Amino acid sequence: MEASPLTRQPQPEVFTPKIIHLYDSLFKSIPADRAPLPPAKDDDDTEKSEGFWSEFFLHRPDRAALRTTLNDVTPTEVLHMEARTRELFSQAVSTLKSGRANAPSNALDTLSVFLSCVLSKKYPHPSSDVIAVLAGLDYVDTICTEFVGTLDGIIRNGETCKEPPHDTHSPGPRVSGDGRRATGVEKLTGTSGYPAQGHRGTPGHYGRGIPDDAPHVHDTTGPVPLHHEGMPVSLSPPPYPNQAHDSAPQFIQDTDKPGPILEPFTLIGLLANYNKFESQNPYQLRLNDFVNEATIQKIIRCVGYTCQAVRADYIDVQDDLPEGWTLRQTLNLIGLGFMAPGPRPEKKPVYDAETAKHMFSKLPGANAALLLATYDFAHANKLFCMNLVSQSSDKGEEQPISSYLSLTSYFLQHAHLSTRATSYAHLNLMVLRLLIEDPLICKRICSDESKTSVRLCRHRQPFLPLVKGDRILATCVLDTMVDGINHNLRRRLDVNLYTLCVGIMLRVVSYLCRSRTRLRYHWSELFRSLLSFIRFLTQYTSDLRDLTHIETLLDHVVNLVALSLSSGEAFLPTPAAYDDLFYKVVESGDVLAKFKESYRLANRKSNSIDTLISVSTHYKQMLTDGDGGGGGKRKPPHSLTTAQVADVIKQGYETLSIQAKEGLDTWERYREADERTVLKKMARAAVGDARAMVER
Repeated sequence: MEASPLTRQPQPEVFTPKIIHLYDSLFKSIPADRAPLPPAKDDDDTEKSEGFWSEFFLHRPDRAALRTTLNDVTPTEVLHMEARTRELFSQAVSTLKSGRANAPSNALDTLSVFLSCVLSKKYPHPSSDVIAVLAGLDYVDTICTEFVGTLDGIIRNGETCKEPPHDTHSPGPRVSGDGRRATGVEKLTGTSGYPAQGHRGTPGHYGRGIPDDAPHVHDTTGPVPLHHEGMPVSLSPPPYPNQAHDSAPQFIQDTDKPGPILEPFTLIGLLANYNKFESQNPYQLRLNDFVNEATIQKIIRCVGYTCQAVRADYIDVQDDLPEGWTLRQTLNLIGLGFMAPGPRPEKKPVYDAETAKHMFSKLPGANAALLLATYDFAHANKLFCMNLVSQSSDKGEEQPISSYLSLTSYFLQHAHLSTRATSYAHLNLMVLRLLIEDPLICKRICSDESKTSVRLCRHRQPFLPLVKGDRILATCVLDTMVDGINHNLRRRLDVNLYTLCVGIMLRVVSYLCRSRTRLRYHWSELFRSLLSFIRFLTQYTSDLRDLTHIETLLDHVVNLVALSLSSGEAFLPTPAAYDDLFYKVVESGDVLAKFKESYRLANRKSNSIDTLISVSTHYKQMLTDGDGGGGGKRKPPHSLTTAQVADVIKQGYETLSIQAKEGLDTWERYREADERTVLKKMARAAVGDARAMVER
């Protein structure tokens, strides 16, 4: 019998998916421990055949394997294989545009990983090298415009990207049905900006995704640390047509649930921050002109759910809500817990201080990238601001503004643990400042119609009084600012953060004074925090005196206390609250005098420190010369009781003349250019988080 021309190949110990062999064939990186396939006829430096690419996009991509393969390639090696990378990008775009069956969907997933890995590498000449890797200078405009135009069409109608059934054995998330449009949004979001130079951070483990109609679904991807050294890089000119701002709102408008809105709204924020300080950004202009209130309300609902989800990661580490009374607790106390009805509640783990601190330092999760878009929309559009404050919620749910303010309080209590938390705290505070500076919005915030319940962070002492039930939103804003002042005291003071906190308090009090609105609030806690902050500034003068913009912060703190002294009867709810303020100022007299001398405030015309010192001096003179408010013989001031001092303060109103400077209730309006450094830093953080969001 004639021998068969076929030869038996040895069976490999491990079978490798064909798609991985195709990756190796494309990038010339077959490991020694992997059984190679027989060499293909076109497996050389020439262009791959049409059949190769048809087979390549026919297989469902292995995202993890492709990411590993590309991450192992150095930037220099990527530049040496630019013919392959250009070919891959060009063929993927062509498949997106005209592919059949599952090929467009597979091309989308492949491009997501490919662009994520290739664009994040540190090239010697970032802009020109990225152009060379993707398309070359001659074809970059054509291919990139075609790429984004195709994605724009998918976002609008999803007709070119139909998904196969979910395969549980294949890695990577899949979408189906209307989710094919979201897939296009995801790819645009993931490629809308990458750092030219920087390090890829290691994702944490504390992130939370936004489901379609509720905020409490976990994911396994956390934040990407802020290690990017440059601004996000896009091709020049940016390869994103203006229609991207039309298709993203169109997608949002066609969506009934908040979950799918997360990525398109984040995309809008990333695009709106592209070179916005260097040139006119068309996306910023579109935000200014956006008037579709129904779409705005959908976005705000998504913002609220996202804030709840990001906040839930903090609560998972440490549940800070005081437990209420339950029948089970009472039965447990007397050893009869087994008689309690219903299933046993699941016990949450309790972490030690160091472990909890480490976990908090990895927060917030990647979904916080949406907050950048929230800031840009609030800065550009008054209709968005009004809806953010006034939009109600379904019964039993938090209002979006409540969730937003609640998350801000968690950011502020943990701002000292990470640069990312500090950046997001700055961003939310700037939004609150914008809201307070608008007279109509501030009026609503300070009125009874704004009453709502806000869960404020209680992870660290000192705690503010716990107020249950609905209350005026302005009181929640003030509590959040007081927490920010109390929990970020350190020698390397974040002056910008404190200026924002105290500035927001000054603006709220200024409005209350002008409108003569008496606000029921624990004002004693606010004034105690301000005077304690002055005491801290006095104690660490040598460390703080030369910090940038410290003069503005000093003016804000002193003028806020001076405004409260001169106009307190207009907004403080009771005479007792007014008396308490005077008592605290008199008690701090020596500190105020030293504070004035340490920072040379006598030379600053914009500072009202002399008003505070004159009030303290007036009452100290009364306490020294008078009878201590008692009617008996004279006592030295240090031996008087609190009640006696309070009596003297009441008597002193008749002879007290407060020489307050004019304009204490005026302030400068927000100018985005003043926050340019913070916003660029924030954009870098959002790019990293957006990348983590689409890669999970």
